[in-house]
Parts: sequence; structure tokens; C-alpha cells
Amino acid sequence: MTCALVCYVLLGTPAGYTSARFYRMFGGKNWKKNVWMTAIVCPGAIFSIFLILNIVLWTNGSSSAIPFTTFLALLALWFCVSTPLVFLGVYRGFKNKPTEHPVRTNQIPRQVPDQAMCSRALPNIITGGILPFGCIFIQLFFILNSIWAHEYYYLFGFLLAVYIILILTCSETTIL
Repeated sequence: MTCALVCYVLLGTPAGYTSARFYRMFGGKNWKKNVWMTAIVCPGAIFSIFLILNIVLWTNGSSSAIPFTTFLALLALWFCVSTPLVFLGVYRGFKNKPTEHPVRTNQIPRQVPDQAMCSRALPNIITGGILPFGCIFIQLFFILNSIWAHEYYYLFGFLLAVYIILILTCSETTIL
């Protein structure tokens, strides 16, 4: 968790740089709003959810609740380290010239043909969910049955093969 937190805090510079480059590429004019949205909104939403969940743990008297001083340390990391790094990244991103698109768009709109049934959203969503689910469901069934029956699961090699098949299925579904 410490490594994830340090990586998140230190990746403020790439976040600001990428945000500035995209904002400038799409012709944004209000750069201050872009900076504050990058530095405050996403970390603020995550921190708010974390705070609400921790308040629930505090009210229930849970031992897994994070102490208040740790929250102050997280706020200090956010505002004293991550936010200045976002500003540094935005400065470097706006300093570079904007990315040019490889082709110009035509001002005259053209008619887009109707899609075939197989390329519409709903069949693709269903197919994209059924294929990976069907690939892993049988093995998950056997694993959970062995856990619930207090038995050992010996087929880790087969599980690795099914995992590789799952990765291939997900990547092929993504490409399609």
C-alpha cells in the first residue's frame, strides 16, 4: 500500500503533463481550470470516498479504521507533494507546442451508413462479457467448491492454462 501511495503521489508530474498536452491539443483555453481539475478532482473524489468509508469504520468502532493523524499525513502528501508536481507537469506540458493531428478533418459532413446488427453496441457488450465469463466460470466453480468443502485444490497448472486462455480471450474480444 505504501508503494502504491508513493507511486500515486510521484506520478503527479506525468498526470499534469498528459492533461496539459491533451487539453492544448483539443484547443482548450481555460488552462487554470484544467490544472485544478487535474490536481484536485480525481484525488479529491478518491480521498472523499476513503474518508466516508473510514468514518463508517470509526462510528462502528472498528480496529481497521485509519487514525486521524494518518489522514493528515495523506492530506499533506496530496497538497504538499502531488499538487506541486501536477503544476510542474502542466507547466512542462503547456511549454511544448501542441500535438498536430496527422490529417485535417473535412468541413463537409458525409453520411455515415447504418451499422450491421453484429456491430451494434448491445450484441458487442453481451459477447464481450460472455466470452471471458464462460472461459473462467468452470474453473472458478471448481475452486469455490473445493474451498467450501474444505478440500485442497491441486490443479494450479491447469488453472494457469485457463488464465492464459482468459487473457487471450479478453485481448481478442478487445481487438474485435
